[in-house]
Amino acid sequence: MPQLSLESIKAAMPESQLRHDGGWLFSPKPLQLDKKTAKTMTRLGHPLAQFQQASDSIYQRSAKGKLSSWIHQVLDAGKPEWIIEAQRSAEISQNMPRVIRPDLILTGDKEQSSFALTELDSVPGGMGITLWLSQLYSQHGYDVLGGENGIRDGFQSLLHEGGRVLVSEESGDYQPELEWLAEQCSNITVESAEADSGDDSPAYRFFEWFDWKNIPAAQQLAASPQLTSPCKPHLEEKLWLALLWSPALRGVWEKELRGNHLKRVREIVPFSWVVDPTPLPPQGALPRIDVHSWDEVANFSQTERRLVLKISGFSELAWGSRGVYIGHDMPGNEWAEKIHEAMAAFDSQPRMMQQYHAGQIIEHPYFDPDTGEEKIMQGRARLCPYFFTDQNGKTGFGGCLATIVPADKKKIHGMKDGILVPCMVE
Repeated sequence: MPQLSLESIKAAMPESQLRHDGGWLFSPKPLQLDKKTAKTMTRLGHPLAQFQQASDSIYQRSAKGKLSSWIHQVLDAGKPEWIIEAQRSAEISQNMPRVIRPDLILTGDKEQSSFALTELDSVPGGMGITLWLSQLYSQHGYDVLGGENGIRDGFQSLLHEGGRVLVSEESGDYQPELEWLAEQCSNITVESAEADSGDDSPAYRFFEWFDWKNIPAAQQLAASPQLTSPCKPHLEEKLWLALLWSPALRGVWEKELRGNHLKRVREIVPFSWVVDPTPLPPQGALPRIDVHSWDEVANFSQTERRLVLKISGFSELAWGSRGVYIGHDMPGNEWAEKIHEAMAAFDSQPRMMQQYHAGQIIEHPYFDPDTGEEKIMQGRARLCPYFFTDQNGKTGFGGCLATIVPADKKKIHGMKDGILVPCMVE
């Protein structure tokens, strides 16, 4: 097989350039993971699917009065009444997201890698790019995790007899890669969410529910059992990563989730908190940070601020790296301002906070975009494995996209100075 060069990669790019005009850094090879790390990652699909099932059960039980009402109240905050009714409806009660993509920061060291799960996405971008990269490197002799067409086969399983992908204008940056992905499948078309009639036929949703006012058929689509991911925006709240650690729900989680699944999920989800301004009793304290109020957290020193503040969901700021604030990477007065904003917005737009986990420093080659010369980046990596649930409820691994950014970047996302590659075993 001929060795990959910047010129050969660009020549192989689809005409659409997939996203952002193909403006990321290219590499001569995939990211290599040790066998144990790769095995752990590719087997996360089932426990994460079970975590989502348990989350849905906890929400629905709370809404029916079988668990404390504060659970559904915090997850319903800021949503219109029709969406709250839709996500509780019997028509879609058994429907769950059929795509699961965790964002995993590669942590630990070369001897023992581990993960920190920072988000769980049910409507993820990147599938077209991951498929194209998987095909490219597979065709050049690399044994890519998920294989050459794992993403294609997984995506086809969502619409196994065909259907439409509904892309909103708000999500339009992803349309070129979704159109290319659909072309690799059978009987799948990409259509405008805004122009859709809302008929009850198989459809993959690539729009966010917070954008419902711009989608005339939103309420009809929400009622359709044929829509995936279903209208359950409570499951798209980052708050679940904090509720996983809530002392008040410890016994609930133990009943809802098998012990080994709960253990595996907690191993990768950093300790997190709901930023709830409700005063604590005099003897109360926020777990693990051992302070009595969020006002005290707002006044933390820089060394104490190894924390990440995030908007939970149902907001145009809740995806990508928007609405994410890293405590030790910002001035103290700005940190305090964001904490107070979070407290004030609790009833309409809840925030959550997570322990910060620095990514492992790795080295990976890339091509200089101007000269084509091969260079080495010292960076940190985010791994995005894609899992798909088929018609029989079995969750399988489709492929993984690694994003590697320079080591001085605190946020890892698809920026122009980031390397995008699939993964393989060392």
